[in-house]
Amino acid sequence: MFFNWINEVKKWHKARMFMMLSLAGLLFAPNFAYAGEVSRVELRGHDVTLHFDGLITQASGFTLEGPDRIAIDIKGATAHKGAHGGNGLVRTIRKGQFSPDTARIVLDLDRPATIGSGRFSKNGRMLTLSLIETDRSRFARLIKSGRKQFLPPLNFRAKPPRKQYSVRVPLPKAKPAVKLPKIYGPNDDSRPLVIIDAGHGGHDPGAISPHGGKREKDVTLAIAKAMRDELLKKGRVRVALTRENDRFLVLQERYGIARRMNADLFISVHADAAGNEDANGATVYTLAEAASDREAARLAARENKADIINGINLGDTPDDVNSILIDLTQRQTMNLSADFAKLVLREGRGNMTFRTNSHRFASFVVLKAPDVPSVLLESGYLTNEKDVDFLTSSAGRDKLAKSVANAINVYFARQLAMR
Repeated sequence: MFFNWINEVKKWHKARMFMMLSLAGLLFAPNFAYAGEVSRVELRGHDVTLHFDGLITQASGFTLEGPDRIAIDIKGATAHKGAHGGNGLVRTIRKGQFSPDTARIVLDLDRPATIGSGRFSKNGRMLTLSLIETDRSRFARLIKSGRKQFLPPLNFRAKPPRKQYSVRVPLPKAKPAVKLPKIYGPNDDSRPLVIIDAGHGGHDPGAISPHGGKREKDVTLAIAKAMRDELLKKGRVRVALTRENDRFLVLQERYGIARRMNADLFISVHADAAGNEDANGATVYTLAEAASDREAARLAARENKADIINGINLGDTPDDVNSILIDLTQRQTMNLSADFAKLVLREGRGNMTFRTNSHRFASFVVLKAPDVPSVLLESGYLTNEKDVDFLTSSAGRDKLAKSVANAINVYFARQLAMR
């Protein structure tokens, strides 16, 4: 029964995330109020000048008969319905909205005429059309010749409004190339799934300790396995490791595994390095676009370069990874990540050494799954001899693993209580 409730909490959380996405779509939907309004139509001799109070997309004109008239369509504009008299070739000028994104000006002609030429002002706010009187036979031919197009200057041209929009904001799809890892624990999909990511691997050793040459990729893998084994003792959650051997994964593949497996929690394990060998202790990081301090920014910049080998970016990150999508969809996820980070600090007191300001924020790529609460645990400093002894000993790894496992169990119990 307990784990059925856990499953319900999971469904409730994902439903809430979808609701946030839908609301975000409504709040940030494109504004279909058009860029410019046809504020005035001026007739001087055979010249007709249309004035706009804002930028428009384009204009076009064509002739019609029965009665004789010239229609001018202005894309990306509005026009209040109305009419007023003209003079000379133009008997009446009428304005109106032809379609949601197009205003139409109709020139009712006193006698056959056509548009000889048209030009926009330099600021795109006026279009002047020169009319030419013609005979009836040529006028009939002009009706079949189609539209004449007129474009504002490129620098003063409004972008056309989008014709379709969905309030559902799709999340970026994880890359399907990497084989999904084995899931350990109860064969019960209602149990929460925790993904543990051992940082670095393969050709990327990470930090290398001056005290015995320990490599970060080996230290993190041993810690990840100890955390998995500790969680399996209680049997309350399912666990998977992004890697169980010395293989390389690009950063997007790491959190992509968590997303593809519909994980409930993602923990990336690392071990830091510093120029000062006295620096020691663990730090828990959660995602923020603005780093909490210079050191957090430095560390994120270093870790985020793990995909770049010999100048080649293996991650192939799209430009919109840091776009408004993250800001809209990750707020709830980031709050849950911060809650879990606080639990790791609380449960680790007495078992682990933590740094001052041990919960910090930075823009780590590996934490950017928009729908999976995620933390990055810098378990200690490989440049500090005491930290190295702690992290590479079975006793030290057990203390760290028990602290994190306790935090995980409390985290999911709280999620259940919040239902």
